[in-house]
Amino acid sequence: MSETPGFTEISDQAAYADAVQTAVAAAAAYYGEGDSGLDDDAFDRLVRGIAAYEAEHPDHVLPDSPTGKVAGGAVVGDVPHTVPMLSLDNVFSAEGLESWAAGLERRIGRPVEQWSVEPKLDGLAISARYREGRLVQLVTRGDGVAGEDVSHGIGMIAGLPGRLAEPVTVELRGEVLMTHAQFEDANTARTGAGYPAFANPRSAAAGSLRARDRDYQVEMTFFAYGALPLDGVVTELASLPHSEIMARIAGWGAHTSATTPVAGITCKQITEAQDQVAAIAGLRAGLEFGIDGIVIKADLAADQEQAGNSSRAPRWAIAYKLPATEKITRLLEVEWNVGRTGIIAPRAVLDPVEVDGSVITYATLHNAGDIARRDLKIGDHVTVYKAGDVIPRIEAPVVHLRTGAETPIPIPESCPRCGDEIDDSQKRWRCAKGRACHAIASVRYAVGRGQLDIEGLGENRIDQLVQAGLITDFADLFTLERDPLLELERMGETSTDNLLAAIEGAKAKELNKVFCALGIRGTGSSMSRRIARHFATMDAIRAADIDAFQEVDGVGPERAGVLVEEIAELAPLIDKLVAAGVNMTEPGATRPATPGSSTTGSSTTGSSTTGTVEGEEPAESDTGALPLSGMSVVVTGSMTGPLAELSRNEVNELIERAGGRSSSSVSARTSLLVAGEKAGSKKAKAEKLGVEITTPEEFADRVKDHL
Repeated sequence: MSETPGFTEISDQAAYADAVQTAVAAAAAYYGEGDSGLDDDAFDRLVRGIAAYEAEHPDHVLPDSPTGKVAGGAVVGDVPHTVPMLSLDNVFSAEGLESWAAGLERRIGRPVEQWSVEPKLDGLAISARYREGRLVQLVTRGDGVAGEDVSHGIGMIAGLPGRLAEPVTVELRGEVLMTHAQFEDANTARTGAGYPAFANPRSAAAGSLRARDRDYQVEMTFFAYGALPLDGVVTELASLPHSEIMARIAGWGAHTSATTPVAGITCKQITEAQDQVAAIAGLRAGLEFGIDGIVIKADLAADQEQAGNSSRAPRWAIAYKLPATEKITRLLEVEWNVGRTGIIAPRAVLDPVEVDGSVITYATLHNAGDIARRDLKIGDHVTVYKAGDVIPRIEAPVVHLRTGAETPIPIPESCPRCGDEIDDSQKRWRCAKGRACHAIASVRYAVGRGQLDIEGLGENRIDQLVQAGLITDFADLFTLERDPLLELERMGETSTDNLLAAIEGAKAKELNKVFCALGIRGTGSSMSRRIARHFATMDAIRAADIDAFQEVDGVGPERAGVLVEEIAELAPLIDKLVAAGVNMTEPGATRPATPGSSTTGSSTTGSSTTGTVEGEEPAESDTGALPLSGMSVVVTGSMTGPLAELSRNEVNELIERAGGRSSSSVSARTSLLVAGEKAGSKKAKAEKLGVEITTPEEFADRVKDHL
């Protein structure tokens, strides 16, 4: 990232005055009701533009300019702070961080002995005053010198206990924010009470904390980032390293980042701090709360004291800013698309905007009910969120920017694809025809590489077969005859014979491939393999009830219900596949047996006996002998060595043949990460969680008997 961040260009004095007015109004709105018309990135760019203009025209500087002021000078409180509550200066690159660190060491005349690195939480800064361990007052940062008393918020903030574990008199400083779950709950409560939705979690926390009366309840979360002596008590805090202060805060029972995947660390070299910056940035998308940067500090009190503070920020700490993950743009229209299972999904079409390094034109809208709850309209300014690989989504409209020209979003009264009725009994609407509504999409999916993998059946050929009336679903492929195919355009004898041979070969595919081809919601390649290997035959799968499906690893009550419902719905299609001679068994798998039988029977819960598929060798009973037995394995990055020629799905199949379970995300339950080239954020998260990491070559050697 460039160390010269973007800024809003200001051409003349009139534009400068207008920019100052806009910035001050935006800051006041943010620290007031939390409904600023500018997103964080736009505000920062505007303030940098104001600063650039003032540097060139010092005689034009207005007294209410936001530059150099805490909170942009928009907030004045009436509760004096014990010590000024300052902002942080920013850097935007590794080079900028190294330059700042070198400058700090020149200022104090020696190397910084130890650095502290922790996430910069995206919330509202407050001080929490405790006397003899009891929380007595909450004060916002305000203008840094004095803040507003928000003690009415005591009791509604998780992580900020009413009493500490020790009867200390101390002032904790930290951020009040909303986690993603708290934000959703707050918006549900707020819109249910007849108010417009919050634009984003940060403004929701700021507005909610300052509001004294409301018709609904919200919860917020506190994370401490420091502590100060209060009333001349616990004065030794002033001489402790920052890392020790944070340990004490955690011991007293207040939240710190130590309980999160991005816990603060200490290190000796600034290069190590840069490594931690990269690690935290890589974990950002998976966090339950927002961060907008990483804070790097001189850890020792002596270094901090010698470095001192400017009027706005400490000289011994810096914020390494990350790219914005949310922007404000306009909602141009809503498209209603029908998926291969008949699900009708709305998609927002946006005025293109760059978010987190990519240009966003479309965003997720969950369903019609979600649109109504958020009160979205065509023409609205909306807050769009994206982080890492997360699909962009619309948080909420920015209601106060409405002009009156906005129009309601048209909600379809019939299926937008076929015109049939809509089943709106669930949150996600569905065409009454189900899969038959979009047969082409279902067939395309079924013949794909991860499913039946039928060579010669590209999209155009499938469209041609459907339009000619030769197939209505993918089971019809197995009854195609040569002569009708020869009559199709661009189908010669050779291509026809090759296609029929490929279709015939697909009949012998393993059960997991056939089951995956059915396209049941929530069953990709990995889940289909687990189901096929658990039940061994399609008959056993069809006989299974909700309880039986929950015996499969990763299947909970909700998914089990979907499986039972959709397998019943797909009964005619499965019957056609059986009649066409398609394989319905999983090689080497054993199936649950009915009590009293060791060789036959459909699924039963609690059975300790198993049966073997006729004509197959019994599966290896000692699963502990498999190299990945009981392990959850994640694969990321580009594979090299023996795995280079395998697709990701084939690597996942390899994992499961070797006794493991393939997963797509790293968590505390992950046993092993196979990290190829350009592994990215998953590797950073695995390192943070202490997950074993191996190269593709090392992994291939571990499972060589199953390659």
